[in-house]
Amino acid sequence: MSIIVFHGSTRKNSNTELLTYEAVPKTQGTHVYLRDYTIYPIIDQRHEAGGFTPVNDDHTKLIDLLLEHDTIVFATPIYWYSMSALMKLFIDRWSQILRDSDYPDFREKLSQKKVYLIIVGGDNPFIKGLPLIQQFQYICDFYKMHFAGYVIGKARKPGDILNDKKAFKAASTLLSFAND
Repeated sequence: MSIIVFHGSTRKNSNTELLTYEAVPKTQGTHVYLRDYTIYPIIDQRHEAGGFTPVNDDHTKLIDLLLEHDTIVFATPIYWYSMSALMKLFIDRWSQILRDSDYPDFREKLSQKKVYLIIVGGDNPFIKGLPLIQQFQYICDFYKMHFAGYVIGKARKPGDILNDKKAFKAASTLLSFAND
């Protein structure tokens, strides 16, 4: 099993990262910190005769990394009841990759992936994080990926997540069934 983790936090050593390292330690898997890459917003050209204009950023590098792994972990803080802007930019551009002739089998390759989600929020995340979980379920459904599980952590200030023992226990076993 090869695991890639996409970290969506803008802050190094964020609560989300600390919880994620319990599920996938820094020394295991491939950890990608989206804050370290340039991803431009999508310009919707799906219906234009020429299609999408090529974009000179890091997005296809990240897609290539994603496609090399069979298990994907998305780790994002809950920002306004959704994923971080970095994570949203990354996923929004998948619409462009679907029409990229360099990735003719993108959808099929994604359908072979197993996906996990780790989210952390401070304002009642066990309720207010549910739309984000549902959003990832819909993304997985669209690409026929297997949405295999999630962990929700509660934290407000830096380091607060260390007090959420229940989240750490859940994270420690999140990928235990990844090979099933």
